[in-house]
Amino acid sequence: MYGEFPLGGQPQEEVLPVPTGSVKPATANRLAIVLFSGTIDKLMSASIMATGAAAMGMDVEIFLTNWGALAFRKGDYTTNKRVSADYADFQSYLLEQMAAKKVTSWMENLEGAKEIGNVHIAACSHTMTLFDLQLADLEPIVDEVTGVAAFIERAHDSAMTLYI
Repeated sequence: MYGEFPLGGQPQEEVLPVPTGSVKPATANRLAIVLFSGTIDKLMSASIMATGAAAMGMDVEIFLTNWGALAFRKGDYTTNKRVSADYADFQSYLLEQMAAKKVTSWMENLEGAKEIGNVHIAACSHTMTLFDLQLADLEPIVDEVTGVAAFIERAHDSAMTLYI
């Protein structure tokens, strides 16, 4: 709603009070990532973001769900060559360039991130049930299986949250 017109003749927006306690500011020096995708282009992006945040002293919380969790099955990262539909036309070129330039895998990036900082990786319990998986079925880099509520509690005061 607009208030009265001031001397200049332009309407002014009415300023509404913000309810106290409705929005909690970020307090943690933490990056939270919901990793939904299992394609190497997105896994690589998530691993690079996690490594950068860890190098900057941020805690990193990664929640693996759906295809993101499936990408962490033991040994799958060594054979996964899938790319998202956006890059399907460039898959061969991408893989060739990564091999030629000896680009580390997304798994190696995450292992490095865990070495340099506080990186916690949790698999979604619902996804694990859906695909009949146990923690033992995943790469040892995954710390635990947990529910979405536990992730949200850890992530809700993060400085930044990404959905990849």
